[in-house]
Amino acid sequence: MGRSIRERIVREITTRCGQAIAPVPVLRVPTVPIPREASPALLLFVEGETVTAQANVLVDRQLTVRLVALARGADAFEVVDRLMVAAHGALFADRSFGGLALGLTEIDCEWDAEDADAGVAALPARYEIRYRTLATDLTRTGETP
Repeated sequence: MGRSIRERIVREITTRCGQAIAPVPVLRVPTVPIPREASPALLLFVEGETVTAQANVLVDRQLTVRLVALARGADAFEVVDRLMVAAHGALFADRSFGGLALGLTEIDCEWDAEDADAGVAALPARYEIRYRTLATDLTRTGETP
């Protein structure tokens, strides 16, 4: 059984961002709080997916992901900015993700700081990836069957 196009895109995001920000880790959907010693880090969250169109055997989809650059300390804002610049560039280097997607759009980005947590800075940015699958097979792109 193959991997869905969705999962392949998410893995591609993880790989690209990981290469762009190494040795800083990319953590996919962390289930526990990130300890101080684990920052800086880039967190990846899959927020959701919607079906935008369906015509016969083809389904157009929009996948929303959120990247959160996280750092602590006196230079936290500078660190999260550098991480996001590198991750953003890695995503837009190939908007089709090697032919898996139809396109990539940045949705929004916002700054967040928390003085109560040793000067933590978080820079979340959301992206929308449009892609197409077959209605009966999530592992195949929406090319003619």
